[in-house]
Amino acid sequence: MSNYAREQWWKEAVVYQVYPASFKRNTSVDGANGWGDVSGITEKVPYLKSLGVDVVWSSPIYKSPQVDMGYDIADYKSIDPRYGSLSDVDLLIKTLRDHNMKLMMDLAVNHTSDQHAWFIESATSKDSPKRNWYIWRPARGFDAVGNPIPPNNWAQILGDANSAWAWHEPTQEFYLALHTLEQVDLNWENPEVRAAVYDVMAFWLNHGVAGFRMDVINLISKDQSFPNAPVIEPSSKYQPGERFFTNGPRFHEFMHEMYDTVLSNYDTITVGETAYVTDMQEIIKTVGSTAKELNMAFNFDHMEIADVKTKGESKWSLRNWKLPELKGIISRWQNQMKEWDGWNAIFLECHDQARSLSRFLNDTDEFREQGAKLLALLETTLGGTIYIYQGQEIGMRNFPLHWEPETEYKDIESVNFWKRSKELYPVGSEELGRARRLLQKKGRDHARTPMQWTVAPNAGFTVPGATPWMRINEDYETINVEAQMSFPLQSTGKLSVWQYWQQALEYRKLHKDVFVYGDFEELDHDNEKVFAYIRTSSKTKEGGRWLVVMNWTAGAVEWTPPSGVHIACWVSSTLHTASLTSDQSIITLQAYEGILGRCT
Repeated sequence: MSNYAREQWWKEAVVYQVYPASFKRNTSVDGANGWGDVSGITEKVPYLKSLGVDVVWSSPIYKSPQVDMGYDIADYKSIDPRYGSLSDVDLLIKTLRDHNMKLMMDLAVNHTSDQHAWFIESATSKDSPKRNWYIWRPARGFDAVGNPIPPNNWAQILGDANSAWAWHEPTQEFYLALHTLEQVDLNWENPEVRAAVYDVMAFWLNHGVAGFRMDVINLISKDQSFPNAPVIEPSSKYQPGERFFTNGPRFHEFMHEMYDTVLSNYDTITVGETAYVTDMQEIIKTVGSTAKELNMAFNFDHMEIADVKTKGESKWSLRNWKLPELKGIISRWQNQMKEWDGWNAIFLECHDQARSLSRFLNDTDEFREQGAKLLALLETTLGGTIYIYQGQEIGMRNFPLHWEPETEYKDIESVNFWKRSKELYPVGSEELGRARRLLQKKGRDHARTPMQWTVAPNAGFTVPGATPWMRINEDYETINVEAQMSFPLQSTGKLSVWQYWQQALEYRKLHKDVFVYGDFEELDHDNEKVFAYIRTSSKTKEGGRWLVVMNWTAGAVEWTPPSGVHIACWVSSTLHTASLTSDQSIITLQAYEGILGRCT
């Protein structure tokens, strides 16, 4: 048996990401009632267990000024008061354990907040003992009016055309801040920094946490010559510099050290956010079975399928893509990860992406439910570890275009993009209208609206009379957990989105040798309407071959299985619970219908 098929608990786990600010408020604290809290997560542990969740991954709950919603950490060992306390986390861990579940923490150690004690000390003087904990550089010179010139032309990742370097007037040097001016990059070249990070990791693992999702972890090693980036956006003063800080010269050295020092001492689940890297040979250095770095990493190829990349990486763009492109991406990762003995992290949503329904399919009232269940079928039948994002299990979607960008978009990336767009384009112009449509399609804010629990005020998200930190989507009266969990399947003959997810996860666990560890074979690649594939058991071919067929269009389609594919029985349809006949040579699929069958 290959290492790929070797059973591990973290391979079989269903991971559910909680965005704590928007999940559930369970306690009443003046000034914080509009935010979710740790107690709210604890309250919903039985709910998550009933869905089929094994691991809860929480986005950051550490002490933070919240410039980037907690990814700007001011104290790694303290909980932000708006979320609760360390004792609340202890109770969450205990409650999860009582339900045979685990907690995974989000860890952002490429950078800290500028309010972290480390940086405050680093900024006191050039002679500070912690000066070298961050990346400080002198100005390249000064312009005609005396303004300091940054060390290079790198652009901020979230700053939209701003420099990645921030000038510090008191000590007359720049510091590197790749994401925002308030998120200061740590100097991983310094062994004291690495030791401090490993101490933080051990602190939480000893506290009972099962592992980490590691934020932009592959940016920790930078090219120490800090060269200028090539000009790929001529209209901008600053340029994307990711080639000089992605999987940098010492990245794998640092990750091996992290594994040897900390991770090897615990039975952990680890997943890296490793943007900008698609080369399989490079990825396997991190997630291969003998890599001794991380269990798995997120692949963003499918999430970027609508981006226009003729002038470099560009999120704020949109192109029409065809289904064979998506099929090719998924097939490549399914097959090559097994061939190279790595492991996939399967996801369609997270806090950094708009809702999957609105990105990939049709989120109108007519087709929302069908599309949500189709994506559930896709995700639960792919090999790897599954990641579900809060609200995905009820088919939450992007909020509408008419919401005003100035008041309703809260994310710093969205705010910066809209500000820049208004500077470039006049009010009423087609260009500004296009920018607004891009926000509605791709803004991270769409994943961050509060969870829709009930038809009660605030969708049951927070205490009565509170004002949620972010506006609740207007569709909560029809799209909410309570309605979907109690959906009358007996009288309707169909499952709600939530009920379908629950069933699909149950099937996946019952047949993990097929859907977690099995072989993947794509069928009919050039078909622009149907996505079909075979999953085969890793243990036995006999009775272990399954067919998945999905219609990705708003109209009915017919599909003929290839010779050699014979259906013994259809197990489920995303549209109804009634049994399907299996003696048809031509399969008819309704709009956005997906079916799962067992082959002879």
